[in-house]
Amino acid sequence: MKPRWNILLARIVLAFLLSLVIAACTDPAADAAAAHDRGDYAVELKITKPLAEKGVAWAQVRLGRMYARGWGVDRNYQEALKWYRLAAAQGDASAQNRLGNMYSGGYGVERNYVEALKLYRLAAAQGNADGQSNVGMMYSNGWGVVKDYAEALKWTRLAADQGNARGQDGLGVLYDNGSGVPRDYIEALKWFRLAAAQGDAAAQTHLGNMYSDGRGVPQDYTEAMRWYRIAASKEYVTAQTRIGSAYELGEGVEKDYVEALKWYGLAAAQGDERAQNYLGGMYALGRGGPTDYVRSYMWFSLAAAGGDSAAIEGRDWVAKKLTYKQLNQAQKLAVECKARDFVDC
Repeated sequence: MKPRWNILLARIVLAFLLSLVIAACTDPAADAAAAHDRGDYAVELKITKPLAEKGVAWAQVRLGRMYARGWGVDRNYQEALKWYRLAAAQGDASAQNRLGNMYSGGYGVERNYVEALKLYRLAAAQGNADGQSNVGMMYSNGWGVVKDYAEALKWTRLAADQGNARGQDGLGVLYDNGSGVPRDYIEALKWFRLAAAQGDAAAQTHLGNMYSDGRGVPQDYTEAMRWYRIAASKEYVTAQTRIGSAYELGEGVEKDYVEALKWYGLAAAQGDERAQNYLGGMYALGRGGPTDYVRSYMWFSLAAAGGDSAAIEGRDWVAKKLTYKQLNQAQKLAVECKARDFVDC
């Protein structure tokens, strides 16, 4: 009987050791990332949420991002903020940077550039390239700090030198505009191409702009449209707006107001003030459908509230076309649309 017991014991020990090996080889972070990359958000959520609830910082960041983007869950900025804050409190640089994005963009909170910059600095101080790029962006735009292109260049280059696509794109913008450096379209193109090759939607859109305007390259609306479509496939709002403009003006494509309305609508639903302003104009002029001054006022009003000064003139012009009852209706629609985060407006 003893040899049989020895064999059984050996099998039990072997099974235990194998379970340890399997557990050691399991990498939940890698598994969650793989699930995300193949678009399996249900699996990503299943892996991520229990770990986030146990206080694992990387899982909290990933879960926050899922709520911020609506990946596998209903978009919920409050939930995103909650998880980002928990991870940021642990000193996670990625969480600090993403929380900064929420304050910078006004997602789920009042837009607060000072708070955003504070969070970006915390991330940048840890060598986080996205944080460095964002500090550069804040200095470049004068958001939460006095505009300073020398500081913008310093921080943006730190990010770009790490191979960070956003930093490369930001550096391209500085060269394109001649901000802090002599204007150099060729140098701008170089940095835009490097970032675009990494799949950065902003850089792909900027590259499209270079072709659309003929800066550093021969003007080519077709090539511009190609880059805009690549960026828009990632739901990048500026690219969606540019595609809308291309269809409205017939640049690189046949003029098509229905398509223009569609693309402006996609960008407007993400809160893009320029697209909202353009939508106001489309409805006022009856482009892509019947003239609708009520919806025109609604979109002009939303764009103006979001900071698009050009929309104020359009809103005030359309207001003169409305009856008192229609004006109240338009204002009510604007409030309701804003409350829904511009969805189904």
